[in-house]
Amino acid sequence: MSNTVYSFGGDAPHSDPRQKDKRITGGKGANLAVMAEIGLPVPPGFTIATSECLTYLAGGSDFPPALRDQVAEALRHVERTVGKMLGDVEDPLLVSVRSGAAVSMPGMMDTVLNLGLNDETVEGLARTSGDARFAWDSYRRFVQMYSDVVLGVDHGLFEEALEIAKENAGFYSDTELEADHWRSLVGEYKAIVERELGEPFPQDAHAQLWGAIAAVFDSWDTDRAKIYRRLNDIPHDMGTAVNVQAMVFGNMGDTSATGVAFTRDPSTGEKAYYGEWLVNAQGEDVVAGIRTPQYLTRARRELAGADKPSMEEAMPEAFAELARVFELLEKHYSDMQDIEFTVQQRKLWLLQTRNGKRTAKAALKMAVDMVGEGLIDRRQAILRVDPMALDQLLHPTLDPEAHRDVMTTGLPASPGAASGRIVLDAETAESWAQRGEKVILVRVETSPEDIHGMHAAAGILTARGGMTSHAAVVARGMGRPCVSGASQLSISREGRTLRIGNRELKEGDVITLDGSNGQVMAGEVATIEPELAGDFGTMMEWADEHRRMRVRTNAETEQDCKMARQFGAEGIGLCRTEHMFFDAGRISAVRQMILAEDEAGRRAALAKLLPEQRADFRAIFTVMVGLPCTIRLLDPPLHEFLPQQESEFAELADATGLGVDHLRRRAAELHEFNPMLGHRGCRLGITYPEIYEMQARAIFEAACEVAKESGEAPLPEIMIPLVATRRELEILRTLVDRVADEVFAQLGQRVDYLVGTMIELPRAALMAGQIAQHADFFSFGTNDLTQTTLGVSRDDSARFLGPYVDQGIFPRDPFVSLDIEGVGELVSMAAERGRATRADIKLGICGEHGGDPSSIGFCERVGLDYVSASPYRVPIARLAAAQASLR
Repeated sequence: MSNTVYSFGGDAPHSDPRQKDKRITGGKGANLAVMAEIGLPVPPGFTIATSECLTYLAGGSDFPPALRDQVAEALRHVERTVGKMLGDVEDPLLVSVRSGAAVSMPGMMDTVLNLGLNDETVEGLARTSGDARFAWDSYRRFVQMYSDVVLGVDHGLFEEALEIAKENAGFYSDTELEADHWRSLVGEYKAIVERELGEPFPQDAHAQLWGAIAAVFDSWDTDRAKIYRRLNDIPHDMGTAVNVQAMVFGNMGDTSATGVAFTRDPSTGEKAYYGEWLVNAQGEDVVAGIRTPQYLTRARRELAGADKPSMEEAMPEAFAELARVFELLEKHYSDMQDIEFTVQQRKLWLLQTRNGKRTAKAALKMAVDMVGEGLIDRRQAILRVDPMALDQLLHPTLDPEAHRDVMTTGLPASPGAASGRIVLDAETAESWAQRGEKVILVRVETSPEDIHGMHAAAGILTARGGMTSHAAVVARGMGRPCVSGASQLSISREGRTLRIGNRELKEGDVITLDGSNGQVMAGEVATIEPELAGDFGTMMEWADEHRRMRVRTNAETEQDCKMARQFGAEGIGLCRTEHMFFDAGRISAVRQMILAEDEAGRRAALAKLLPEQRADFRAIFTVMVGLPCTIRLLDPPLHEFLPQQESEFAELADATGLGVDHLRRRAAELHEFNPMLGHRGCRLGITYPEIYEMQARAIFEAACEVAKESGEAPLPEIMIPLVATRRELEILRTLVDRVADEVFAQLGQRVDYLVGTMIELPRAALMAGQIAQHADFFSFGTNDLTQTTLGVSRDDSARFLGPYVDQGIFPRDPFVSLDIEGVGELVSMAAERGRATRADIKLGICGEHGGDPSSIGFCERVGLDYVSASPYRVPIARLAAAQASLR
C-alpha cells in the first residue's frame, strides 16, 4: 500500500512532492508542509491524505489496519519532536484535528481542539503548565467541541450551562471564570453527555483521536459542506484531508493570544496588514465570533476608534515576527495570504496559511497592484480574478446623498449594500427568497449550518463576531454585504423580533446594510449605478487583449442595450422579440391577432403592431449602430399571450367587438397539453407566415432608417427559432429575403443582413450539416437544448436537481453550467457539421450559459465565435473568455 500519511515539522522529511500537492494532502496540509520546509514556526503534525476520506466514506466508515499503522508511526514522530505522549497522565500531548480540502471551504467542515484531555491528563496539564485555570478551561473546551462534533450532542446545551455558570458567579466574560469554575463546569458538561447519550464521555485519548478523524471525514458529506460545494462549483469527489497537529495554546494567560491575519485588506485590496486577535483565547473564539476581537495594527485600531490595544502595541516582538512572516509567505505564494496564528507565552506559532478569500474590488486591486509590484504578470493577473466575483461590482450601491436612518453601526465585515426584509433564521431566508423577497439574515452569530440562508440572503447582520468571523469570511466569498459585531442588536427568537438600541423591529421589516462602513439603517435607502473605472477598467483592457471570442449581450430594450454597451458588449446575441409584445399598450393587438379565425383578421391586428415593432428595433439599432444584432423572431407558444382572467377577456371583447364567449371558445381551441413542445418557434412562421413577415419588415425598415440617419448601418441577424429540419429554414429564409427585397426597393436603401437559426433541438444538432445550407449563422440556444436533450423542464427542475447534484449525477445544475458530456457533445457536433457545409458560418451561444465561466471555457474549446450574456454579465463573460484563451 502506498503512503497516505505525511509528517511535517521537526526532522520530518519533505522530499516527497505528493505532500505538497493540494489534491493529495489538501490545501491546509500542503501549506503546512511548505511552511515547515522553509523554516517557519509550525507545530509538528501529520496529514492523512484525501484518498483515505473517500475510502472511508465508500467503505462503511471503517479504517484499514495499514492506515492505523501509518497514523501510529506519524504520532510517534510528533511525540518525539514535542517530548510529550498522547494520553500521558504526567505530561500529556494534546493535538488538534482539523479538516483541509484541496479547495478552501471556510468553516464548512469540522475541527476538534485540545484532544487528549481526560480526567487524569487534565491534572497533569495543570501541574506541568503551572496554571490550573488554563488546564480546566482547555478541558471544558474539548468536552464541548468533541461532544458537538464527534458525539452529536447539541452544543446549545453547553452554551446554556456556561451562561448559567457566568450568571451565578456574577461574571460577564468567559475570561473572568477561574479554575474552580471551569472544573465545576466540566462536571456539568460530562453529565450532559451521559444524560444525552446514556454513556460517559470517552476517556481514552487514542479512541478520542480516531473518533475525531472519523468526524472530520464524515463532515465532508454534511449538508452544509454539500451546499457550499454546490454554490462554489467544488467537485464532490475530492474528499478532505485530516491534519493532526500538536496543540499550542493561546489561552495561557496575558502573554498568550490567538488571531487571524491577512497580508492585505481582503475587503479593499489595500496593501496593509488586516486582522484580529484575542488575548488569552483559542482560535475558535475568533473565527466563531464568540468574542469580539481586537485589531491587529495600531493604525486600524485608531481608525476604528477602539480602546483595547492592538497586537502591534501589546506584543510588539511577536507582531514584528508575524510581519516578517507576512512578507515571506506573500512573496513565496505570489498572492495575499490568510494566516491563522497562536502566540504561546510570547512565542509565535503558525497554524495555517492559504490564499485569502477577498471581495471582487479587492481581487482586482490586488491583481493590478501585484503586476505593478512585479510579483505576477498580466496573464497571471487575468487568471487570478474569479469572473463571477465581478458581479459584486456591477450592481448599484447606496446613494451617498440619500437620507439614512442609521440605527447602529457594527463592523464593516464585507462591503457592498443591500436592503431587504429581516429574517431570523436560514430556513426562513431561503423560503422567502424563493418567493421573490429580498431578505437580510439577522443572527446573533452565524454558523456553518446557516450556509443556505446566507446564500439566499441579500445581506447578513450579526450581533457578535469580528471581521474574520465565519459570517464575514463566508459573506466576502459569496459577495454578500455583511455587518458583524453590531453589539446594540438583540434578538428574540420566540417573538420573532429584534431590538437595536431603543428601537424594536419585527421579522419582515425592511432594513438596509452598508457593508463598507458597518451602518445598519431602517427602511430602504436609494442606490446609484456603479463606477466602472480604475482597476476594473485596467483588468477589462488586459482581458480584451487576450480573448479570442467576441462578447455580445441578450437585450431587447434601449435601456438594456445602453447598459450592455457600457459594460463592453460587442453587439446583441439575442433579442427576444416576444418580450416587446407583452407591453400593456400592445397585448390587446397581440391577442386579437392570435384569436383571429383567418388570415385577414391576423393581418389587421399585425398592421397595428408593425409601427410599434419598427420603433422597438429603431431604438435598439440606434444604440447598437455598426454592431451585429441577432433578432429572434416570435418564439414562445401562443398560450403565453392569451387572457387568463375574466377581466382580461372582457377588455379584449371591448377592443375587438367580439363576444366573451366567442373569445373563450377560440382560446380553448388553441389550448395545448405541452405548449413548450408544441405550436411555437418556426412552426408559427410556417402556419402563420404573416407574423414573421411583419417582424422582418419592421426590422428592415428600422435598419434602413438608422443607416440613413447615422451613416452607419447596423447588421441585423435574423434568427429563426426552433428549427428541426432543413426545409423549415429554407421556407422561412425565402420569406425573409422576399420581405427584405420589398423593403429595400420601397425605400431605395439597402443594408447587409444575415439569416440563421437557433440550434435548440437535438435533431437540429444532428442535421446541422443540412440546415447550414440555408444558414449564415447558428446560435446555440442552450436553455431549450438542455431541456429537450435531458427531458427536464427548467421551470420545474429545482424540485429535484439539488439531490442530483449532491449525489454526483450532474456535477452542477445543467441550467446554470452547460452539461458538457451530453448537451456539449451536441453543440460540438453541430459546430463541426455546420462548418463542414459552410466554412464561414458564424457560431455563437445565447442561453444563460453564455454568462457562465465554465461554459465559456467549453465554447472556447469548441471554437465558437462569440458568447452572449445578460448586460450585467458582459464583463464576466469578457474576463472568462480571456481566461479560456489563456488556458
